[in-house]
Amino acid sequence: MDAEQDGAAEDRRLIRDLLENWAVWRDAGDWERFRTVWHADGRMMATWFQGSAEAFIKVSQEGWARGVSILHFLGGSAIDLAGPRAIAQTKMTISQRGMVEGVLCDVVCTGRFYDFLEKRDARWGLVLRQPIYEKDRLDPVAPAATLHLDAELLARFPEGYRHLAYLQTRIGYTVKPDMPGLKGAGIDQLYRRGAAWLAGGRL
Repeated sequence: MDAEQDGAAEDRRLIRDLLENWAVWRDAGDWERFRTVWHADGRMMATWFQGSAEAFIKVSQEGWARGVSILHFLGGSAIDLAGPRAIAQTKMTISQRGMVEGVLCDVVCTGRFYDFLEKRDARWGLVLRQPIYEKDRLDPVAPAATLHLDAELLARFPEGYRHLAYLQTRIGYTVKPDMPGLKGAGIDQLYRRGAAWLAGGRL
């Protein structure tokens, strides 16, 4: 393996460590170390929040204090490198617990984190994290519980995160209704942004 290949392998390892640290530190409430995975201008997009990394940390802390339960589990990653820039796609699930129509429920949403990363001053960091929401389901924590959903509210949201959005709406969040899913114009646009980022373009 030559020096260029060695460097690329090391960059991929560092990026994978960063992605894993994001999930562990965020879910553990380790906010100071969580802050280190972002660049200062980093931005987070989620169903319930869109804004700067620093604002995301603040609202996550506030939710943590109120008992909001959102956990992340990661699978494999595919990382495309172009010099000091990278796009990483990581299989993930988002698991959230909360009250839905008076019943304690769990939502599991499967998708990918689509991350725009850059190496600055020898450090990789997140510039933008855009989740892709592919499918989800909602289940009462107690199997014998009876749950009746508002069909009109459920239908407002895309198929990929319909039940996650339902739960988040019911606990008081305003949910973005047009996040990218497995197919469609939204995901096509995201892929174009990723390609432009690797080619040196701006976000």
